[in-house]
Amino acid sequence: AQGEETSLISHLLHSLSELQLGSCQWALLPRNKSFLPHKQTNSIQQNQKQTQQFFSSMAMSFTMSLNFLLLVAMVATNILSLYHLSSTTSFFRPKQSSSTTTAVPQHLLHQLHTIRATINHLTRIQSESDKNKKTISINSKIPPSDLLIFSNLSPIASSCNDYPDLLHKYMNYTPFDVCPKDSQLAESLMLRGCHPLPRRRCFARTPSNPRLSNLDSNVIWSNYPSATCRSFKCLNPKLGFDSNLDSTQFLSYKSEIDLTIPQLLDIAKRASSVIRLGIDIGGGTGTFAARMKERNVTVLTTTMNLGAPYSEFNALRGVVPLHAPLQQRLPVFDGVIDLVRCGHAVNRWIPTTAMEFLLFDFDRVLRGGGFLWVDHFFSKGVDLDVVYKPLINKLGYKIVKWATGSKMDSSGVKNNEVYLTALLQKPKSR
Repeated sequence: AQGEETSLISHLLHSLSELQLGSCQWALLPRNKSFLPHKQTNSIQQNQKQTQQFFSSMAMSFTMSLNFLLLVAMVATNILSLYHLSSTTSFFRPKQSSSTTTAVPQHLLHQLHTIRATINHLTRIQSESDKNKKTISINSKIPPSDLLIFSNLSPIASSCNDYPDLLHKYMNYTPFDVCPKDSQLAESLMLRGCHPLPRRRCFARTPSNPRLSNLDSNVIWSNYPSATCRSFKCLNPKLGFDSNLDSTQFLSYKSEIDLTIPQLLDIAKRASSVIRLGIDIGGGTGTFAARMKERNVTVLTTTMNLGAPYSEFNALRGVVPLHAPLQQRLPVFDGVIDLVRCGHAVNRWIPTTAMEFLLFDFDRVLRGGGFLWVDHFFSKGVDLDVVYKPLINKLGYKIVKWATGSKMDSSGVKNNEVYLTALLQKPKSR
């Protein structure tokens, strides 16, 4: 093909040279055709036509040859690419005899089956979630009237929109009548991030005949179906419902991880820092707030009524319960609190990022020179120095007390957990 192409090109160049020579000779001839014989003129015109036809045919054949060569090159390139891709894997493997077929490894088959099962499972879950969403959307097409009214008056937490069925059930009530028995529903919404809850125009249910002489009469026990009886006496005393049992709590010193209230007040006095107002995070039944109240210190207790009347017990002790989950921003202004204490409710089960936001919310409400008391915080021993100590050090507080000890209950021994008690003082200025 290359030889034919070369001969075509040489023949074309020869024709062009003849054409140029004829053109030059024709240019030297006089322009007046009358000077040329008639036969000579016709022969010249015929030569020109033949030359043009030959040139056109040669140009067309050259173009077709070039296109054909490009097509052959493109096809060859694709064939080589396919061959290269098909042979890349086998290039790095030892050659096997053609008579034996390569078996797929069992672990790859297992992984393929696992992936296929996972895809089928996710597809089934997606279809079920789509059905649930359709059901919820059908049931939630028409929101309760009071929900529409309140949404025009005040914003509703964005997390509430993730649970429209629960929200609509909570707001589906008769206005200006007694509120439904849905305290557990309210707790469920709050724990899912729907807080603060929307306000309602109904009359809250209260005990019919509350008496301080009979503490049990101050609780609507039907709100706590998990309670085994309708009395504080049948509740687990370890949860703090026995005032006699926790009479020495925060007052006796048993080990290094203990910090008593007298020690705390003495430290604050020596640091020229006055403690008048505090917050107890996850304070349960309000024992710490009750002890501080005896020393003219007001402590607010954040608590949730998870299966037991924690808020009611706080109120019966004369301390203020804040019905707020740990996810909620503390409902106090910046820099007005002298002391923040966090007990067992703040522990290793809180995600690290959520813990970080929680600690910086403590910093927000604490005044300069205020104290942060981390009381019996428990975590795995390996995580204390690696995760939680650097997390606490981000606050840049002065370490007044830092003590650790082993957690000796069954869970602590099984998971190698430790306790941390730390008292930290916020800098007076940044």
